[in-house]
Amino acid sequence: MLGGAAAWIAGRFHEHAARNISLITVIIDFIFAIGYTIANYSQITTAKSATWLVDLKLAWIPQFGISFHLAMDGLSLIMILLTLFLGVLSVLISWTEIKDRKGFYYFNLLWILAGIIGVFTAMDLFLFYFFWEIMLIPMYFLIGIWGHERKIYAAYKFFIYTQASGLLMFLAILGLYFVHGKASGVYSFDYFDLLGTKFEPTMGLLLMGGFLLAFCVKLPIVPLHNWLPDAHTQAPTAGSLILAGLLLKTGAYGIIRFAIPFFPVAAHTFAPYGMIIGTVGIIYGAKLAFSQTDLKRLVAYTSVSHMGFVMLGLFAFNEIAFQGVVMQMVTHGISTGALFILVGFIYERAHTRDINSFGGLWSQVPKLGSMMLIFALASLGLPGLGNFIAEFLVLSGSFKANMIITAIASVGLVLGTIYSLRIFQRVFQGPKVKEWNMVDLNLREIIVIGSLVLVIIWLGFYPQPVIDTVKPVIINVLGYL
Repeated sequence: MLGGAAAWIAGRFHEHAARNISLITVIIDFIFAIGYTIANYSQITTAKSATWLVDLKLAWIPQFGISFHLAMDGLSLIMILLTLFLGVLSVLISWTEIKDRKGFYYFNLLWILAGIIGVFTAMDLFLFYFFWEIMLIPMYFLIGIWGHERKIYAAYKFFIYTQASGLLMFLAILGLYFVHGKASGVYSFDYFDLLGTKFEPTMGLLLMGGFLLAFCVKLPIVPLHNWLPDAHTQAPTAGSLILAGLLLKTGAYGIIRFAIPFFPVAAHTFAPYGMIIGTVGIIYGAKLAFSQTDLKRLVAYTSVSHMGFVMLGLFAFNEIAFQGVVMQMVTHGISTGALFILVGFIYERAHTRDINSFGGLWSQVPKLGSMMLIFALASLGLPGLGNFIAEFLVLSGSFKANMIITAIASVGLVLGTIYSLRIFQRVFQGPKVKEWNMVDLNLREIIVIGSLVLVIIWLGFYPQPVIDTVKPVIINVLGYL
């Protein structure tokens, strides 16, 4: 937050100061996070039960039971590392794309990252909602000011969907606050105070519905996905990267951290429907992805399909499925984020995203083509790349819960192969539709996309650090059921 404010101020005095301050800020944060992880790695990965690695609680508004309570466990740590890694890349890919109001742009970019980290660490529900809103408003400006031709429409749509669902979640938070207060005599927004609150079955379903609606809009889950393709298509490249790589993950995180532990009985009631909704999202998202001609819109619908696997795994209620969900959160952030970056690179060169305008580009831009091939293969779940591990674990876990639904969901892997290879084939193979005067990837672009390649391959061959880090958290969450 301080770095974003400094970038905004500095941007008024020097054209490049904002981006330099932003890059330094996010790199310093990332180094801190990596340093902490390395220093505490053995403690984190060998823990037998869920332990809070960091727990900071300060009085804020005590008369209403509101505290400034931040805490981090293994799940939070993994998501913070992903946030800061993609945060560094989001600054780098904005280096030449953003040409006006740079100070305000980088202010919004860094405040989105701050809001996301706040969501992953807030242990007071009032504070959680505060950070939830901090994510929303800067992203609205990012799309509305630096987006493409229909940016105002997309920004309004994004704002209305997320704000309306967020208000329903706030009402559910207030309901939880008053139910707990009436039962215990202690009115508190603190996560640990509210755990274990008993509800009437109808009240539990209603309150969980408020949380679940906000989280499912963010994921997004069919039929609440309608805002996503427009937001992705109109956002600048960094906006699409943060939307796909990070904002969508706050929805899955919210279900794991809040919806299931607070409302275990209601979650059990909803579980079969949750798995069905996830499966519908997998198939429907894949179908819509295949029918798109706008490259960004195509990649946006692949997110709808991939987040269906997250929904499927979340309501399978077993450890293997939950491990797959966390892996999907990480690997989808890497692979789909990379696809949006590559589409951004193509758009910078061609000033169009129409898939029918391309063809035969491999000979002209082989580095760009090879990077697109790697991430198209990652998106379809090729063994050796991280997405395969994620989807294999989700389907293995959900198979234990419901064989029929899992069999239908697995068709999504075949459909994923079709739309992923279509991207590569129509753009880089086949006859040339027209002659393009394109240059291949430069050093900055190779560093950005190359780092994502290394991570997705590492997760494909050695996912154990992620699995070990989140295992105690998953066991703890399943213990509430």
